[in-house]
Amino acid sequence: MLDTNLTTALAAYLERLTEPVELVASLDDSRASGQTRELLAEIAALSDRVTTREVTGQDADSRRPSFAIVRPGSDISVRFAGLPLGHEFTSLVLALLQVGGVAPKVSDEMVTAVRAIDGKHHFETYMSLTCQNCPDVVQALNAMSVLNPRISHVTIEGGTFQDEIEQRNVLAVPTVYRNGELFGQGRMTLDEIVRMLDSSASTRQAERLDAMEPFDVLVVGGGPAGAAAAIYAARKGIRTGLVAERFGGQVLETMSIENFISVPHTEGPKLVAALEEHVRSYDVEIMQSQRATALTPALQSGGVAQVSLDTGAVLRARTVIVATGARWRHMGIPGEQTYLNKGVTFCPHCDGPLFKGKRVAVVGGGNSGIEAAIDLAGVVAHVTVVELLDELRADEVLQRKLRSLPNVDIVLNARTTEVLGDGARVTGLDYLDRTTGLDRHLGLDGVFVQIGLLPNTDWLADVIALSARKEVLIDDRGRTSAAGIFAAGDCTTVPYKQIVISVGHGATAALGAFDHLIRSSAPASDDLVTV
Repeated sequence: MLDTNLTTALAAYLERLTEPVELVASLDDSRASGQTRELLAEIAALSDRVTTREVTGQDADSRRPSFAIVRPGSDISVRFAGLPLGHEFTSLVLALLQVGGVAPKVSDEMVTAVRAIDGKHHFETYMSLTCQNCPDVVQALNAMSVLNPRISHVTIEGGTFQDEIEQRNVLAVPTVYRNGELFGQGRMTLDEIVRMLDSSASTRQAERLDAMEPFDVLVVGGGPAGAAAAIYAARKGIRTGLVAERFGGQVLETMSIENFISVPHTEGPKLVAALEEHVRSYDVEIMQSQRATALTPALQSGGVAQVSLDTGAVLRARTVIVATGARWRHMGIPGEQTYLNKGVTFCPHCDGPLFKGKRVAVVGGGNSGIEAAIDLAGVVAHVTVVELLDELRADEVLQRKLRSLPNVDIVLNARTTEVLGDGARVTGLDYLDRTTGLDRHLGLDGVFVQIGLLPNTDWLADVIALSARKEVLIDDRGRTSAAGIFAAGDCTTVPYKQIVISVGHGATAALGAFDHLIRSSAPASDDLVTV
């Protein structure tokens, strides 16, 4: 099951185990169970501390194949249903380590918060092996189940348990159930989950942030621009903070990156992990799971700006760098919000496997839309690309690949007008044929929206100058219309929204902020002493 490189790496990790680990499997005669048995045997062969055992009859779990990672003689365990390979292999490795005595890499404050959660909580997370958002949720809940015996968690690979996917109408991953009830969908951090379970945790965190001393530079946003800005500011030896909803931004949604200079190929989550590790190597105060809601610039030179957060906390800084990036653009048509995560989705890599053998539409004919259609064509029964203009806007190489696929149709000059459904899931899409003026209907099971991005600047309205596209207007130093406020990345007017460009402009904004600090703190000419 595992290649030589994975086996070598896993063996090295398992040397860190301090407690025995037992892999307790519930299997049947299926091919998937055979693969699971093989995987567990390979893992056990790498460490004397790991053993395997199969259970049958009433002792077996109802989901097969599945296995629990158990610390014998304790109530600590983590369960996987299906093979946790692909993006979830890291989740498997971390679960082995944590059950085996290696402490989860979370702050002492968060450990205390998790252990304080009362009541019984049984979580079930449905994921796909191609989903780059799922591991964050899986790993957070696994860590919680190790830290708190009142919390249990099972990770379910949707491709193996299609019946459950259909029964629970899971059309987006990750989807999390708690005690049998829907708990949440989409990426969630450990902080966010704890806050959902314990409102007092949010209050305590807000009080801690509110009491912080002002930063010299406060970066708002954790994408490539924000990471670069934080690193460049911290290297100047000034007090630097970074506040973000989550580290990585849109890069987390990117499967393949082949144009980041000096890195021939990587994936979004891997690049984000490297960026975060780099930022944490400096003295940067990182505050995640925090959404900025308002900005109050300093009223005078040398004053302090304020950034208000959705938790009620207010952070203060002599300079602020806005690097809040962008989000998926919605179609804004009837039915879109009604069927969001019920067939309307934005991530073909995450949710594509849930539509295996079904008919879907991709709305958008740019590079992202055509790449999505190509990926989906290998999974679903049929893909229809719906494009507003009279030609596709994607690169020619992508168009040639798309047109070579036998299960893809392309509809041009089509304005999508409504997403239709039966109340539980999508059943079709209506569009206006702009050539004939006639209304058309597509019967399908899913709609993947790929029509570009919108800058995350709603919270800045009437505070700093924005363009007609709601992008932050900046100059060549990253300065905005407000003194002491800088901006960088996809939320700005900088053209060509690329990772490498965002990184460069993040550095520019940090250097601009540092220059502003020097100039605003310099004594007035009348105060200078000459000799």
